[in-house]
Amino acid sequence: MSRKTFDEDFKRSTVQMMIEQNKSVAQTARDLDINPNTIHNWRKKYSNEFIEAALPKMSEEQQLRTFQKRIRDLEEENAILKKAMHFFAKDHR
Repeated sequence: MSRKTFDEDFKRSTVQMMIEQNKSVAQTARDLDINPNTIHNWRKKYSNEFIEAALPKMSEEQQLRTFQKRIRDLEEENAILKKAMHFFAKDHR
């Protein structure tokens, strides 16, 4: 099985399309036949560029939902990192 490689422009345009069309990672992965984890990583890396650019076009309600989702994602990432930190700290004692 060969590993697919994608250039930066493709990754950015995929994330931009997801944000502008308000598509989920799963839906985008199915549409493009790409692993959802790959698209999730792209979204984490590039979403800030396009969210800020798309904000003026969004209604206040859409902006609020976007920010709330971003906050949930960041809180989840922090929780995972805290658990990992505690796991590795206990392992070295």
